[in-house]
Amino acid sequence: MRVSGVRLAGVAALGALLLGGCSVGSAAPSGTLGSSARGGATATTLDLVAFSVPKAADGALEAAWAKTPDGEGVTWTESYGASGDQSRAVASGLHADFVHFSLESDVTRLVDAGLVAEDWNAGPTAGIVSCSVVVLVVRPGNPKNIAGWDDLIKDGVQVITPNPGSSGSARWNILAAWGSAIADGGTEAEAETYISNLFRNVVALPGSSRDATSAFLSGTGDVLVSYENEAILAKQNGEALDYVVPDITLRIDNPGAVLMGAKPQAEAWLDYILSPAGQAIYAQFGFRPVIDGVAIGSVNGANDPKNPFPAPEQLLTIADFGGWPTASAKFFDPDTGIISKIQVATGKSS
Repeated sequence: MRVSGVRLAGVAALGALLLGGCSVGSAAPSGTLGSSARGGATATTLDLVAFSVPKAADGALEAAWAKTPDGEGVTWTESYGASGDQSRAVASGLHADFVHFSLESDVTRLVDAGLVAEDWNAGPTAGIVSCSVVVLVVRPGNPKNIAGWDDLIKDGVQVITPNPGSSGSARWNILAAWGSAIADGGTEAEAETYISNLFRNVVALPGSSRDATSAFLSGTGDVLVSYENEAILAKQNGEALDYVVPDITLRIDNPGAVLMGAKPQAEAWLDYILSPAGQAIYAQFGFRPVIDGVAIGSVNGANDPKNPFPAPEQLLTIADFGGWPTASAKFFDPDTGIISKIQVATGKSS
């Protein structure tokens, strides 16, 4: 399929540069201030509000951090859900010391609300704390012979993806599909036709990525469009599934931010999750490191545990779509967005 409209120049070179990973910066310091400066030895509670996907990894990180001077004595209250819903909840008054969302725009909503500093993304990873790629999750043995994006529009193939109206992961999924359709340089009209055909095969639009995974595991659909780390985590938990990393896919960059007025330990937490130790824990749950120098080792549940994060032939990034402000307006505006209109036209708006 030959379609165009996204700036793909240099994508292959970018994929080779990143070696299939998500490194966007150098290692951040961890625990450099000590418990006396951070107050880590004093019992305190941090409020974490996040999208649904990193729950298991965050729990492991919290346990490991509790063994460090900065994390000693820290307990947590947590809220997990669809990224957009979580962001709107914080903007409406839900307290958070630290947020971990699917999309940059879910953090900038809090910047606009005066809850997160404008320079939240000024660090070496540009505010990104976890990373993955879009994959196609299939039934064991891949009975529908799903090899790439074109197979998702074949007759008889039932697809699950979260709803772009509430889920950040859904927006990554749909942009990955759009980008794959235009990679050969044709027209946006052809891309729209492809996405329309894809939505006609969608049989469920759950509210979040985790809900979409649960629906697939309950027996709905033939293909789940999802994060690589979601597929790896499901396999770690003994679920029967396989997954395919498409030749053309999209790098998923998930932001995290400390809120203004947060307890001091929240900054130490951010330092820790961006350290080699923190990123190594994320890697064990299927996330690709966002910094260099992380000892990944073997990752249980990956297609190849010893080479868990293979480089796709073409690795798109949100920059290929003009960044999130441009992509959100063009594709996901409730009234004028291309994807929003396609959902309505195909009867898949909810």
